[in-house]
Amino acid sequence: MKTDTLIARLAQNPAPLATPSAIFTKGLGGGIVVAFVLTGALLGFRHDFLHAMAGWAYWAKFAYTLALAIAGFVIVERLARPGTDTGHRLLLVAAALVLAAAGALGQWLSAPEAQHAKLFFGGSWRVCVPLIVLVSLPIFVGVIAALRQLAPTRPVAAGAAAGLLAGAAGAFVYGFHCNESALVFVSIWYSAGIAAMTALGAITGRWLLRW
Repeated sequence: MKTDTLIARLAQNPAPLATPSAIFTKGLGGGIVVAFVLTGALLGFRHDFLHAMAGWAYWAKFAYTLALAIAGFVIVERLARPGTDTGHRLLLVAAALVLAAAGALGQWLSAPEAQHAKLFFGGSWRVCVPLIVLVSLPIFVGVIAALRQLAPTRPVAAGAAAGLLAGAAGAFVYGFHCNESALVFVSIWYSAGIAAMTALGAITGRWLLRW
């Protein structure tokens, strides 16, 4: 009788189920907060924001990483559902990469040859990729934790999407420290950091997201 009563009460007041988007938003938000704290504590934020904001390249860097983060969110949220695929959502990633590459090529062709090395290497190419990975790790942990609450049936693909989202969001946060603004530099080294996180997600997703 007590069991029947409990079942009846649960049926009358079912607990609301969180949507995949809500679960990801919570995991992603927590990871981004930690990433900002980590960046501020270990790397520090650039002090010339007002001066940098006057240039279009400053905004292009954040627009590029934000676009990839949005694409990653859309893809990973889709892959969190059983029996689904990415559909045409990968085109969002391709579009962001193509636009960044086109802007970088235009910048490269319009710059004097003497500036090409500076555009390509900047002053921080050696540390850019590992620092983006470092900043992205807490975001990756948050996204993976969210995925484990859901039902991805393609762990490698879901892990790669989680890495893409974490890498792009981490690169966005890292941009507040990095004083590189050349789109040539960003399209190469930021993309390499994001690609490294995507690969890490694909490799570890096989085990982290296994049922």
